[in-house]
Amino acid sequence: MNIIVLGLNHRSAPVELRELLAIPDSRMGEALSRLMAYAGIKEAMFLGTCNRVEVYAVVEGGERGFRNLEDFLVSTHFSLSSDELLPHLYHYSDDEAIGHLFRVAASLDSMVVGEPQILGQVKEAYEMALTHRSSGVILNKLVKKAISVGKSVRTNTRIGEYAVSVSYAAVELAKKVFSNLKQRTVLLVGAGEMGKLAARHLVTQGVKEVLLTTRNHHRALALAERFNGHAVPYEHLGSILPKADIIICATGAPHYVIAKEDIESAVHQRMNRPIFLIDITVPRNIDPGVKDVDNAFLFDIDDLKAHVGHNQEERLREAEKAERYVQQEVSSILSWVHGLEATPTIVALRKKAEQIKHLELEKVFNRLGDLSPKDRMAIEGLASSIVNKLLHGPLVTLKAEAQSQNGFAFIEAARRFFELKEQDIQMVGHETSADETEMLHVEEVSDESS
Repeated sequence: MNIIVLGLNHRSAPVELRELLAIPDSRMGEALSRLMAYAGIKEAMFLGTCNRVEVYAVVEGGERGFRNLEDFLVSTHFSLSSDELLPHLYHYSDDEAIGHLFRVAASLDSMVVGEPQILGQVKEAYEMALTHRSSGVILNKLVKKAISVGKSVRTNTRIGEYAVSVSYAAVELAKKVFSNLKQRTVLLVGAGEMGKLAARHLVTQGVKEVLLTTRNHHRALALAERFNGHAVPYEHLGSILPKADIIICATGAPHYVIAKEDIESAVHQRMNRPIFLIDITVPRNIDPGVKDVDNAFLFDIDDLKAHVGHNQEERLREAEKAERYVQQEVSSILSWVHGLEATPTIVALRKKAEQIKHLELEKVFNRLGDLSPKDRMAIEGLASSIVNKLLHGPLVTLKAEAQSQNGFAFIEAARRFFELKEQDIQMVGHETSADETEMLHVEEVSDESS
């Protein structure tokens, strides 16, 4: 068995191509059924977001598995050819595939490192696989572990604490001026997109009041409705500046709309209470001389970008810690996967030994004739004890070595030494339930009948 992932993301493919491969929830059941119909694909999960399209699968034969996944992705959009798609795909198998899944869930592979949405998207993809019965023992374990890794990274590092968007950086800086934003009044001047985003972030932080003004009063009224705020006529801008604790300027004007004198007057009317100004425009709309006014704190787009750059560096430092943690967890889960490879062989060997024991006991009982129940029990106990003692050492060693780098060689050797047939091992693999698999992995083969 191989664990593989095939996909593309924001680094390997343009958004136009990623959009073509998107599968809506309404079609996910049909898509997963079609995927599971390929020969050799035992388990599968489809992860689709605005920045990535990936298929995770447990397959028999890695190369054939990759070819099947490629065919599946091409067939999701009939106008897309292999030549158009294949150059954009990345392929990972086994430990690299597991590591990739863990990094995705921990947001280490995201366009914005540390963003929180991807963990929820991985959960949704897994729930889809569960709903449509395309996930099994191995993917269940891997995805649950990936979700746990993602949560631990967010809990044990500060990867998500540093603002890396200009609009949210404005909020972060506002918090440094005002420790508590909940009693503050925000004034949005203009209707630029980044200004609206910054205002929306401030609203989510619980600011007390939002005032809005634009040259188009009807637009101000519409914005006020969206932000549950109050529209103010643009010609009254000078008179409302003293009311604002936080001013966000995002107009399309090619000149200053707020002068140094306006802020000097506003601070004086505010009895020197601080006022925080954000100019998210190019060219600037707030006179840079405002920075010289006592108790006025002005940040322009370059200040915000510098803050974002610093925060990105901080996130990358936290990401390095997260990467080390991910690698530790990959090593841990690989031991489970390698041990799982030995399970069908162990079960098949135990079954073969039991069959031989029963056949030989039947011969002995036929030759000995009538035996008391006590004698039959003693002979059966002796046979079971011999079988258990003979198998105990080899099976414990096999389970331990199966988790090593050369584990497959030990498994193959055991199959040849004990003349286990491939069809018997495959049958065991199909018959063994998830609970049995977990149990066989964690329990030692005992020799209690000694």
